[in-house]
Amino acid sequence: MIIGVDASRAGIEEKTGTENYSSELIRELLKLPEAKRFKWRLYDKKNIPWRRFWTQGGLALEILKHPPEVLFIPAHTLPVIRSPKIKTVVTIHGLEYEYLPEYYKFPQKLYLNKSTGYAVKHADRLIAVSNWTKTQLVDRLAADPEKITVIHEGIGRRIIKAKDQQFKSDYRRQIRYKYNLPKDYILFVGTVQPRKNLVRLIEAFAKIFHPGVEYPDTPGCELVIAGKLGWLYEDILAAAKKNPRVKFIGRVAEADLAAVYKMARLFVYPSLMEGFGLSILEAMTLGIPVICSNRGALPEVAGDAALLIDPEKTEDLAKAIKLALENEDLRQALVEKGFRQASEFSWEKAAKKTLAVLTEKW
Repeated sequence: MIIGVDASRAGIEEKTGTENYSSELIRELLKLPEAKRFKWRLYDKKNIPWRRFWTQGGLALEILKHPPEVLFIPAHTLPVIRSPKIKTVVTIHGLEYEYLPEYYKFPQKLYLNKSTGYAVKHADRLIAVSNWTKTQLVDRLAADPEKITVIHEGIGRRIIKAKDQQFKSDYRRQIRYKYNLPKDYILFVGTVQPRKNLVRLIEAFAKIFHPGVEYPDTPGCELVIAGKLGWLYEDILAAAKKNPRVKFIGRVAEADLAAVYKMARLFVYPSLMEGFGLSILEAMTLGIPVICSNRGALPEVAGDAALLIDPEKTEDLAKAIKLALENEDLRQALVEKGFRQASEFSWEKAAKKTLAVLTEKW
């Protein structure tokens, strides 16, 4: 069997969610002993040069000329022009745009709507990264539940390797200097955009930390927001200007991310909607107590290992942050539960389940 894989996102240097998913999953798929029974074709923009609309142009042309038996798309965009003999499998990461349409500019919203809807209708098999996403595909896009398999994401190799690693003091100082990190901080990691609910996070932080006020055991504690600027971020930056203890450090290099996590006092992820929520598992793996939203797939991913809050209630978020910083017994309980919860997720598991979908007889 020839299995073709859209690897166009896997090689992108500054990876976000779907790029990390593609890179990690493809790597683990090819490592599986049972994968050696099949012939693999990896399609990317280096071996298929095409300037615009790569999936609908370059990839579509390639699979017409040299059709694989199965085509796997690790994100939502399925080539419209293709042989009907090719079996197709598409991963859907979430329907966040369905819930927050006001946050998406017209071209992107149209693209996400059309491409996701087409894949849901026409792909032979769908992979959903959470049970929540599967439910939404069925309820909102009338997807056939029989063709959807839920396969959770895994945790990256660098994060797992750093779990038991004790970073030397010199290295910690280098990371603090590189990103201008304070001694004590609460951490958020993700793209700076409205869906991440950062204005309310900043407001909640301001309720318990503001100029002139110190906190038990955390003098000078600051809020560190790590991630590249996405879209419609102006209100977020404006909210941060009101509090000098809020710091934006931009995108953290992959090699540095584990250290930035491990030096945090607390990880807070108040997103309004997520199809999965990998960053909370990364924090748990590295022993950082987690507070997260009770929306979307986050409760499914977090289990009982995080403090769950209503992301639209700023006061509840502030109380949760205060509680997690004050109560050491709670912090330790969250850390221990976090280790156990995160251990349930791995890219090897994801790869085995994905291979089973790709090679099943339809």
